[in-house]
Amino acid sequence: MPAAVNATARKFGDPDNRIAQTDYWTVLLRPRQPTLGSLVLVCREDAKAFAEVSAAGFMDLGNVVRRVESTLRAVVAYERINYLMLMMVDPDVHFHVIPRYPGQREFAATSFPDGGWPGPPQLEPAVVLDASLRDALRARLIEAWS
Repeated sequence: MPAAVNATARKFGDPDNRIAQTDYWTVLLRPRQPTLGSLVLVCREDAKAFAEVSAAGFMDLGNVVRRVESTLRAVVAYERINYLMLMMVDPDVHFHVIPRYPGQREFAATSFPDGGWPGPPQLEPAVVLDASLRDALRARLIEAWS
């Protein structure tokens, strides 16, 4: 059974950064954007290891990933997408979702370069979203999700 909002989701700004939520997963806009549209996908179950996610949670993950990718394709027009499971600091099961592209993308007069292209993603430097940029990008992603 999914837990209440866990510490990882709170750290990444839930509910203010929430794009979508299912019974098992929360999709959040990443506050620091290594590339345009970077997200955090947080499991709502009390799972500290990937193997602890329930069968229902895994089933739901497939649906969420399809929605994430179609949403980011519409907003970012990425060429590749990386899912990073970096659970060193934040112990709840979660993925950093990093859309990848050569060069940069523009949104609301802000440039979002992909500094690591074509190699591994670089999480820093990242564009730090102020409240108005966060709200605009979040609204655009929610619109594309719907």
